[in-house]
Amino acid sequence: MQSILERRRWFFLQISGRRRIGKTALIQEALRAAGVARTLYIQIPDSDPAGVVAACNGYLETFGIEGRVTSLGELALLIGRLAEEGFVVALDEFQYFHRKQLADFCSLLQAEVDRLAAKAADVPGGLIVLGSLHAEMTALLEDRDAPLFNRTTDTLELGHLDIASVLEILRAHADDDPWRLLFLWNLFEGVPKFYRDAFEQGVLGADRRTVLRSLFFSSSSPLRNEADNWFLRELRGRYDMVLQFLAKHPGCTNADIEAAMADLSGPGEVRQVGGYLKILSERYRMIERRLPIFAPPRARSGRYYIRDNFLRAWLSALQRPVSAVAFRPVEGLIDQADERLAEVEGHALEDLVGQIYEERSRRGMGDFPLSERIQGYWDRSDVEIDLVAINEDECRIRFGSCKRNPLRLLASVEGLRTSAGRFLQAHPRFAGWTVEYVAIAPEVDPVLSANLQVAGVTVQSLRDLTADM
Repeated sequence: MQSILERRRWFFLQISGRRRIGKTALIQEALRAAGVARTLYIQIPDSDPAGVVAACNGYLETFGIEGRVTSLGELALLIGRLAEEGFVVALDEFQYFHRKQLADFCSLLQAEVDRLAAKAADVPGGLIVLGSLHAEMTALLEDRDAPLFNRTTDTLELGHLDIASVLEILRAHADDDPWRLLFLWNLFEGVPKFYRDAFEQGVLGADRRTVLRSLFFSSSSPLRNEADNWFLRELRGRYDMVLQFLAKHPGCTNADIEAAMADLSGPGEVRQVGGYLKILSERYRMIERRLPIFAPPRARSGRYYIRDNFLRAWLSALQRPVSAVAFRPVEGLIDQADERLAEVEGHALEDLVGQIYEERSRRGMGDFPLSERIQGYWDRSDVEIDLVAINEDECRIRFGSCKRNPLRLLASVEGLRTSAGRFLQAHPRFAGWTVEYVAIAPEVDPVLSANLQVAGVTVQSLRDLTADM
């Protein structure tokens, strides 16, 4: 971002990422570091042209910029003029220009962008567009028929903080206890804003109940309305029903979802399920369809999951208890939420371990360099493997069992070996490879660890896996 700003010539930058990931904060920090003083930030409302114009005039007044606009055309001209004067203009929630009533703006902006690009070396300013709805940003800037196609000079896609960065935060402001890492990662994943909220509330190092009470169950809790405001406000009716079902049944199939919708709304609803899933996955990127490792893309064995940890935790464990605060004793509601979160953490542990494996491999750490993205495996004969790791160079394959409750590890070993045997029968190319088995939990006591090793299983706790990250 700083290198783009330091060019001191025309640029058109697209920044994409989920809400609250830090897009606006990134711009603020980069502008400050690059010494850019002339800026204009506008958050585009989900409104008609008159509403957008009114919002823009409010920001012009706030930033002390003379002149006002009366139309979307004048806004496009203003952006061009300010860029020529050395301003960096940022348009947040740019995806709303995909709305039919605002679509003309992109054609109007195209004329200004082309004019500025033609004399880029003489234009010291630039334009930044930010958006959180991936499909609509793509439609505006990357579709061949879009007015702004191929006009951006730079693109940034902001993802979550990696596990090493989360650990750095916890070590600086709390501790890296594996149970704390799992609890907070299941809630916040790698969204910086949420960790900062916990820090500012003074609960980053607190016990689970205190964290939940402070962030969700108090009248001033910063996250009690987060999901409704930033995820669910644009959804209506059946979309919310699908998300609720996926939150409570992670890893369900298309048939499972169809059956649930038929039970709730009648058989006629089944025909619409495919459309709901398509919009939730492609437009909003709220859900994803996962396949077992090595399955072809069109395999019928896909399972659906909510992509975002915060949304999954909210819908499955927090939404109903938080909404009942005005009517029920809060301590009981916190108990209810915490108990349900513990169940959700069982599924989250598999994702967390997979991400840790990938980060360790990318950093050249640990004993298992990966040659494939780490994934689970399942089939229609009740074969279930939490994770399968492949090291093509050394002809090693590792099968893992992940349990939030370490006491369940020993009982899972026999099933792990049986499922791994069926996997190897179905994939003969691994004949002759070194086969390894691992048992993974947040922590494993020495006695259990010794018993697992006697059973021929390597023990890996979250503490072990993250100690040198």
